[in-house]
Amino acid sequence: MAGAEADSAIEADPAWLALHAEREGLERALALAQARQKFSSDPEASAAARLEEAELLVNLDRVLTLIRAAEYRRRPGARRW
Repeated sequence: MAGAEADSAIEADPAWLALHAEREGLERALALAQARQKFSSDPEASAAARLEEAELLVNLDRVLTLIRAAEYRRRPGARRW
């Protein structure tokens, strides 16, 4: 039953849920930017999508790093630096 308690603790943490919601939004926006690059007939729109993709990748990396840090802090015996 410890697994069920851990799952409910994860679901109850609003910061945890907010990070995953932000990750999901970034992943969707990234997929759209990549599609615009691939299927756009306008070179300017394609270049703008390429710049947007680069910005989204930086933000996605930031959010994934925060998620990994939060996952580590949840582990029993995790060190505080």
